[in-house]
Amino acid sequence: MRTTLTLDDDVVALIESERARTGESFRVAVNRLLRRSARPAAPANPPALPELPGRPILDVSDVSALVAALDDERRAQRGVA
Repeated sequence: MRTTLTLDDDVVALIESERARTGESFRVAVNRLLRRSARPAAPANPPALPELPGRPILDVSDVSALVAALDDERRAQRGVA
């Protein structure tokens, strides 16, 4: 579709800057930028994680305790003491 629209100088500067960066034609750059801006934005704040009852079994920030717990679990699965 062909249409005529008047672009503000700052918008033209942004498109020209993008064209210089990508090497695209004016038409291709405008279409790509319009498609990108028309997409719904990602939510600003991700949903909160649910709080589970009880206490954590181990502190995952303590890497050595986590590795030891995993090793113990593997040994138990293999039947090794």
